Amino acid sequence: MRSNESAEMYLETILLLTERTSKVRAIDIAHETGYSKPSVSRAMKLLKEGERIRIDDDGYILLTEQGRLIATKIVERHRCLTEFLRLLGVSEDVASEDACRMEHIISDLTFEKMKDFLNQNKQ
Repeated sequence: MRSNESAEMYLETILLLTERTSKVRAIDIAHETGYSKPSVSRAMKLLKEGERIRIDDDGYILLTEQGRLIATKIVERHRCLTEFLRLLGVSEDVASEDACRMEHIISDLTFEKMKDFLNQNKQ
């Protein structure tokens, strides 16, 4: 996994956990991703240094504005790609798994065209 892809995955996970529980700690991310606590801690250190997250006095992880923009973009891509693949007849599990890989590498132009296609073909 490329470092940028890894950072995007962590930011996406933080956003999704925040939507579900509102308060996110490193251990929650470890449980969600299956990664070890030391791996998650290292990633959080890098995201904090990159000003993508901040950690409050109680140890809760919060997305910065920049981190939230990236995470929102990735979540949108994941949902749209999953929907597109499902439209093609791919099972939900496979569509979601493939979308997870594709969301990090698809160009902005291709993604926008795919969104336009989905919007024009909504039933």
